[in-house]
Amino acid sequence: MNQPIRMASLISTPAVGFEQPFEMLEACHERVARMLALLGRLRDYLRGHAADDNARQAARDVMRYFDLAAPHHHRDEELHVFPPLRAQGDPATVALVSRLQQDHLQMESRWLQARKVLDGVACGALQALSAQDEAALDSFAGLYDDHIQTEEGLVYPAAAALLDATALAAMGQEMMRRRGAA
Repeated sequence: MNQPIRMASLISTPAVGFEQPFEMLEACHERVARMLALLGRLRDYLRGHAADDNARQAARDVMRYFDLAAPHHHRDEELHVFPPLRAQGDPATVALVSRLQQDHLQMESRWLQARKVLDGVACGALQALSAQDEAALDSFAGLYDDHIQTEEGLVYPAAAALLDATALAAMGQEMMRRRGAA
């Protein structure tokens, strides 16, 4: 029996606005986690089913998120979170920021491979995943857990402590403006 890939959990999102930029960044992480969970369910689904309408739609949803929202999120961090930490000059913090920036580059690179697989599913050209396809999806998804934990546990609190209310407001305004939500 073909069971649809559950999407209901993707609909609710935290009600956070740009006036709370670090909370907005964490809400983005929650959406990343939901999209990666959908990606995992899609991969599992395709082990026993052909790429039907549900699978194609799930692939399109994952592509849409990582094509549009994820680059904005990374840009937010590159513009507003990492610079004050680098300027602080603490060698351990600077090394941590460098590692997170390298993660972003790896995420972009691995996304290109994962996206090719998802595009094949979305357009119906790929009916089942090869071991190589699964590895591309897993490699992409695997980058996120430690990255998100490091940002939320160490980097966001440290950066927020360095920014005053005016800088936080400017950060939120710039994030909103770049997304065309102003």
